[in-house]
Amino acid sequence: MSEHCRNRIAAHSTPLLLAGVLVVIAILVTLFGDKALARTLTETLIRVTLVVGLWIFVGNSGVISFGHAGYMAIGAYCSAWLTLRPQSKALFLPDLPTWLMEAQWHVLPAAIAGGLLAALVALVSGAAILRLTGIAAAIATFAFLAIVNTVYSNWEGVTGATSSVVGLPRYVDQWVALTWALAAILAANLYANSASGLALRATREDEVAARASGINMYRHRLWSLVVSGFFTGVSGALLGHSIGVLNPDSFYLGITFISLAMLVVGGIGSLTGAVCGVLVLSLMIELLVRAEQGVTIGEASLSLPSGTQEVVIGLVMILVLVLRPSGLTEGRELKLRLPQPRAALTHDPQTTN
Repeated sequence: MSEHCRNRIAAHSTPLLLAGVLVVIAILVTLFGDKALARTLTETLIRVTLVVGLWIFVGNSGVISFGHAGYMAIGAYCSAWLTLRPQSKALFLPDLPTWLMEAQWHVLPAAIAGGLLAALVALVSGAAILRLTGIAAAIATFAFLAIVNTVYSNWEGVTGATSSVVGLPRYVDQWVALTWALAAILAANLYANSASGLALRATREDEVAARASGINMYRHRLWSLVVSGFFTGVSGALLGHSIGVLNPDSFYLGITFISLAMLVVGGIGSLTGAVCGVLVLSLMIELLVRAEQGVTIGEASLSLPSGTQEVVIGLVMILVLVLRPSGLTEGRELKLRLPQPRAALTHDPQTTN
């Protein structure tokens, strides 16, 4: 087998191995876990879709984005507009257009529509934001998030403003979330190994050299943001339909901090790092939440102070950045290790007696 074929097989084995890990976890939770653990797994798999979607842009371009929670909100509310019963929309969202007021789509096309709307907004917003580079681009993404949050928090007749929109169909369980997580991982791997993904990573490593080679950095960054926005929008739809409630504050600073923390802890440089960061921090969050609620040991009840979760996650981020700046995976991918071919024996006539 040629070295080129070996490298291609190794590269495409990454999504299969990551998918295998998630499938095994889902099966084990289904067989041996309870309803609470199943809900935790569902939240974790939704985070996988979110963080992998974020990685498609951040991991390949090297531009930190604080605005992806905005795309998440756009996808979530779009799905709600399409799936809520007309009676609920008349009560909570009276200013919706007539065709949206009467629409009641199936949940799958509604989630896809939410992702497509988020991708469209990513195209429009990215066309302006991605003309900037470095810290200016990062600040612009945060400004975009603030705009989305302000609009959705005050557009009362269409989004319910700060009042929660309730009554969404709660169809997302661990298997629905797993399906979308696997789709996001596959799409992220395909993009990373595509011509656009390779060109974009070249600009991440050396922007000047990439420009000198004729790579259109702006176009590749914009395309990656559109793909990233789609899966981020879908993750918002999944979140809304897993808890049945939407509120603009659910898609603001909290989810932005958590998603970036997972990406940093796992490692921005690899898809494996994105998934690993979600699994590690989700486990930590679940343990801290239960510790804050209180743990009974004999006759004593111990509990951590409220807010410990954010403090511990912040400390973990600092430790990882100090001790392993490239994240837990150090930018390496989980790959299938093929056996090395045996070197052919050569016969040198001059060494023969």
